[in-house]
Amino acid sequence: VVIKCHLSRFMGEQKLKISDVARETGLNRNTVTLLYQETATRVDLDAIERLCRFLNVEIGELFELVD
Repeated sequence: VVIKCHLSRFMGEQKLKISDVARETGLNRNTVTLLYQETATRVDLDAIERLCRFLNVEIGELFELVD
């Protein structure tokens, strides 16, 4: 089981760059990059909340459990 992050898809649909998301959410650029590349091993709940609010999505839309 792995957790898939759909940040890159949402960013692509809205034509956003990593730097745009980092600036607008106040998150560290490295945090956004790790989620974008799906290499993050830990994510702060505050970061998830900021991303969901910024992208106007639910947590279940941003993250998915895949067998």
